[in-house]
Formats: sequence, C-alpha cells, structure tokens
Amino acid sequence: MPRDVILTPEGLQKLTEELELLSTEKRREVALRIKEARESGGDITENSEYDDAKNEQANLEQRIAQIEDRLRSATVIDASEVPTDVAGIGSTVHVKDEKTGNSQKFTIVGSAEANPAESKLSNESPVGRALLGHKRNDIVSVPVPKGPARKLKITKIDVGL
Repeated sequence: MPRDVILTPEGLQKLTEELELLSTEKRREVALRIKEARESGGDITENSEYDDAKNEQANLEQRIAQIEDRLRSATVIDASEVPTDVAGIGSTVHVKDEKTGNSQKFTIVGSAEANPAESKLSNESPVGRALLGHKRNDIVSVPVPKGPARKLKITKIDVGL
C-alpha cells in the first residue's frame, strides 16, 4: 500500500513539469533511438544500441509510473495552514546547536522533496522528526550514530513555503 506523499506547491509543480517532460519529449527521443537502432540492420539480438535504448525506455517508463503514483497519493501543503508557533511540515525552523553554538535553519518537507543541500529536511529524517511539534525556545535531542545526542535549541519558526 503506497504511503502518503506530502508536497509543497513548489514540489507539486516540479513533479508535474518533470512528468510532462518525460512523457512527451523524452518518450519521443527514446522511441526514435529504438527505431534508428532497429533500422541499422543486422541481428537485433546483438545490437547494443538497441539494447541501450530499450533499457532507457524501461527506466523512463518506471520513472513516469513513479511520478504518477506520487501525484495520485500527494497531499499538498497550504502555506496559510502552516503554523508558526509549532514546528511542522512546511515550517522553516531556525536552530542553534547547544554544543557548538552554530545556527542553522531547516525547512521541514515531505520525504519526496527532501534535499539536505538546500536545507530541506524530510519529516522522517532524525532532525526533522525531532523538531516536529516543538515550539520556540524548546531544546530538542537528535540521536546521532555515535556519542551523545545532539541538542538543538529552536530560536525561530517561520512559514517555509
């Protein structure tokens, strides 16, 4: 049973655009590659170009099905419904590491949109899960693989959408 996919409006738009690109332009490109490989003559069972194009087609169709499935089960977050008093999905949470004094901010998103390089953390990640439901000035404990848990103090909560 597929689990719910939580998306921001931006994430929904990106997935929709990717689906459109894959199901139109990319499908045509792959079909053309298959046709050209088939027409190149020779035994099709020994044609590596044909095999590569068929593999690419299989991967493309798998990605299209995955996106369609995500979109079917998607719940889109409404920015007007994101609370600013409690950390939740759609919130940007400013934290200060109690040990190092370093400040960071994270936007909590659904797992489909998580991108740590952009400070977008999944609600299912250790830090995202630890922050959920907490308020400004709360100190949350984040488990780490080795050593004592990381202590983060929430300094501010904004709408991240």
